[in-house]
Amino acid sequence: MEKFIVHPASERGHANHGWLNARHSFSFASWQNPDKVHFGALRVLNDDIVAPGMGFGTHPHDNMEIITIPLKGDLEHKDSMGNIGRIKENEIQMMSAGSGVTHSEYNPNNDREVNLLQIWIFPKEKNIKPRYNQISLSPEDRKNQFQQVISPDGNPVGMNINQNAFFQLASLEASKTLNYKVQLPGNGVYAFLISGEMKVNNNYNLYHRDALGLWETENIAFTAQKDAELLLIEVPMNF
Repeated sequence: MEKFIVHPASERGHANHGWLNARHSFSFASWQNPDKVHFGALRVLNDDIVAPGMGFGTHPHDNMEIITIPLKGDLEHKDSMGNIGRIKENEIQMMSAGSGVTHSEYNPNNDREVNLLQIWIFPKEKNIKPRYNQISLSPEDRKNQFQQVISPDGNPVGMNINQNAFFQLASLEASKTLNYKVQLPGNGVYAFLISGEMKVNNNYNLYHRDALGLWETENIAFTAQKDAELLLIEVPMNF
């Protein structure tokens, strides 16, 4: 029988630093909740709003897979591997911190905020050589279907992760249903509703920024009650 956990948006951690307004799905920085430390290999899912011209100064990471998905606006990235550039809506960035890397992230615009999701996944192999990748995505490729954007082998878009994890995006029109088959035994699925309303397996109702974790299941049905944007993160539950 499937197991599940519901994470309502209203129960996320909240930290407003002025320049940064952050919502935490899992324990992070000063917000600690022993019941929300991780979901399998998924350690962090932060929903950040960064003020115009502000950002995260240079800081280190190691042995973590870090994914950045801008939802609105764009972000400037610099790192110790020599990568410099901007990431914007309909793009996705992935950095394997591996043996160690430093980076900074800034909102380069003085007239608008940037809203982004930053996600951390525990790695499969530790101390690998750090690596970086960034790609553009076509919104049409996720209209009423799953668009796989990250996988262990990089298929189909070339974004590979150092873990047996898969990321999917989908844009569903109202009343449309998508069925998702878990790709690897022992994996669970964390469904984060970016916008809209959705029913999952005809049992669970999700609204704007709600999340649902499911494991010990093989197939999951997602039905949009209203037009909806969905992020699925499939990860090992034991690692």
